[in-house]
Amino acid sequence: MTSSRLIAFLLFIPFIGIGQVAKDSELFKTIAALDKQYFDAYNTCDLKTQADLYAEDIKFYHDNGGLSTVKQDIINSIERNICNKVTRTLVTESLEVHAIKDFGAVAMGLHSFYNNQEPDATPKPTKFIMIWRQVNATKWEIAEVISLH
Repeated sequence: MTSSRLIAFLLFIPFIGIGQVAKDSELFKTIAALDKQYFDAYNTCDLKTQADLYAEDIKFYHDNGGLSTVKQDIINSIERNICNKVTRTLVTESLEVHAIKDFGAVAMGLHSFYNNQEPDATPKPTKFIMIWRQVNATKWEIAEVISLH
């Protein structure tokens, strides 16, 4: 299955838990920890950690920004548009993890973004999908992101 077909398929998977791994499984715990690591770095403008977690061949699909495939461009955009301006929170219990045989995992769920430049705005949950590639026994990287707002 090509990358674009996989992404199209994943967009249509309802968030009802079909096929997801158990929340007490090692894979779920690993991906949940990676999600936390990435978004802790995102919320604190730790660009090095974010860059370390992105694959060199990253594909980042953003409903408003389009497709980005250059890792440094994504990091520059985060620095310019996110750092010290936006905070992400995961919607409790919304995270799902689905194994991808011989590749890695898909994480999907709901998250909210608080824009500190709009203090009266109420953040609304939006869907996200992150495809994690397992590089070796201990290293994972973000291969693809679908960010919907």
